[in-house]
Amino acid sequence: MEVPVRGPRVKGEPMRAVTWHGTRDIRVVKVDCPALAHPQYVILRVTSTAICGSDLHLYTGHFPKGSMAKGDILGHEFMGIVHEVGEGVKDYKPGDRVVCCFDIACGNCDMCRHQLFSLCDTTNDSIAQEALYGDKSGGFFGYSHPTGGWAGGQADYVRVPFAEQNLLKVPEEHERHTDLDVLLLSDVLGMA
Repeated sequence: MEVPVRGPRVKGEPMRAVTWHGTRDIRVVKVDCPALAHPQYVILRVTSTAICGSDLHLYTGHFPKGSMAKGDILGHEFMGIVHEVGEGVKDYKPGDRVVCCFDIACGNCDMCRHQLFSLCDTTNDSIAQEALYGDKSGGFFGYSHPTGGWAGGQADYVRVPFAEQNLLKVPEEHERHTDLDVLLLSDVLGMA
């Protein structure tokens, strides 16, 4: 399987994003919009995002030194509207309203085939987490480099890898539900 692209492939168009610049230094800045980087990826226009308790670890500096880089985009609880789809994405189209899972799974590795999606072997090539905790996880959006270094969803747009594995379409019959009604499916409620 091809190694995932976390960035910096960008369109050059500006967007707003919540970025880490150091302990207790979080800023909303203009950055470049992400571009599609793989046939199984989508670009999602974020409509709602939340702050998780684990975001406080990043804000207060309660994580190992070197886990974050200035300008990293935060956020792993988000949802939105599919903006652009890779040619390999069959189940989603522009305009679909979706919730994105906080952890990132490829859907094809041995761990994913055993439905251990948070342990995906493909989406986190960092050895730092394994050294710190004795085991590794798959990638997480917007959390740290030991969890894959993926850009997060506290931004206008986010690149979602392996979309068919990591997105949950909000059924049209539930359109009356606001984003706040379904947003927490991204993290605190399971997406099984």
